[in-house]
Amino acid sequence: MGPIKFPLILSGALVLGACATVVPDTYTGSEPGFANVASQTKTAIGKRAVFAQTQAENNSVRNEVKQMVYRKTISAETAVQVALLNNRGLQASYANVGLSAAEAWQQSTPENPVVSIGLLGIGAAELGAYRAIEGMIATNILDAKTRKQRMALADVNFRAAQLLAVNDTLTLANQTRQAWIEAVAAFEVVGHLNRALATSDAGSELARKLGETGALGRAGQAREQAFNAELAGQLAQARLGASRAKENLTRLMGLWGADVEFYVPDALPTLPSSAGQVANVESKALRNRVDLRVAKLGLEAQATAFDLTDQTRLVTDLEIIAGFETERETDGGDVETSTTPQLELEFAIPIYDSGKARMRKAELAYLQAANVLAEKAVNVRSEARGAEVAYHASYKIARHYRDVLVPLRKTVEDEGLLSYNGMITSTFELLTDVREKLGAELQAANAKRDFYVAQADLTAAIYGGGAGSSGGAASGATLAAGDGAGH
Repeated sequence: MGPIKFPLILSGALVLGACATVVPDTYTGSEPGFANVASQTKTAIGKRAVFAQTQAENNSVRNEVKQMVYRKTISAETAVQVALLNNRGLQASYANVGLSAAEAWQQSTPENPVVSIGLLGIGAAELGAYRAIEGMIATNILDAKTRKQRMALADVNFRAAQLLAVNDTLTLANQTRQAWIEAVAAFEVVGHLNRALATSDAGSELARKLGETGALGRAGQAREQAFNAELAGQLAQARLGASRAKENLTRLMGLWGADVEFYVPDALPTLPSSAGQVANVESKALRNRVDLRVAKLGLEAQATAFDLTDQTRLVTDLEIIAGFETERETDGGDVETSTTPQLELEFAIPIYDSGKARMRKAELAYLQAANVLAEKAVNVRSEARGAEVAYHASYKIARHYRDVLVPLRKTVEDEGLLSYNGMITSTFELLTDVREKLGAELQAANAKRDFYVAQADLTAAIYGGGAGSSGGAASGATLAAGDGAGH
């Protein structure tokens, strides 16, 4: 039997099915989309993001992190940078960007044709093993027709994955910054309570000695000792809270093993000289909020999906099947062959499913995405306004405690000391003044913590990564490591 020649129609089916499009390099690189994620992250919070995919890259990151934290007192900026380098959950988010790129790559590639080859009449002795051979190639025409829309939808999802990765980065940065603030503030509270307990110990001991001489009744002694016991319990609770706050920071930074041997400062930085002004906070939030841009891409994706559904409303699968059949017959002992081309068109008849339900679902999905976007825009404006109000109000409150209440309590203490030296004020009155001053300092420390938290929330409200979406620190004082080894 001579060589079999495929009919021209078979070649045409192959060409029709292989309207191959060139896959953009954007989808096929080693880090597709990550450069955009890193760029937006740096613009928002000024920090470097890294996507470690190999063991060598992981080792490099681990060594860098160790040099930044091991047995060092870290600032908020260092804590945020370490989290962005070392947090495994964030690395998983970056990997999701690569997965969406691979999906876009897949959608850009034409569907493979299905080839089938069959032998008929196997065992026909007079024909030498078989009677006929047929070959078919099935190509999905609808795949080629809708590839452009599917590629557009995959590209929207790819861009959305990048923005979600940016938002995850900003969220982690904001959480880490606030965890650092909470940890440092907790240790500052421990410091104040330590000083208060030292004063209380002195008062309790004095009460005991006066009780031995009969100068102080049992009720007075019990009062001082009860206060001392309560303060000791509060200090133990504060130490536990500080330990938990530091552990939360450690977890967000992704540290374990020897790397957990780091310190945070004993106290938050002093308040800045002014809170500064943030002009046009609403417009900045609308322009920069990552979660709002994700919602816009969601609307774009639904529009693209609606167009795709419209094109496949009636016919959801359309295949052209082309091939040949070669038959062999015997004629006077000779075997003659004849080849016949074949062409089939296969599709589902829309008798029951007319596509109206799918179109209705697509319409409602688009309407849903539009309302989600509208609600997100309203929420973003509200969050920005609320964050700005909280930022300025918390600054004024912190300034009030620092500049008004603490100086007044100090004046009371100083005057009480003068009266005590002049034998006008009793020892217990003096100790009470000291305790009240320490209480005012504790309130001032808490108000300072609230200001720095509000500062972080303001930037999160502008860029994303906050409670409503979450990101870094707003304009104002930079949180730096304080003096001393810290905790």
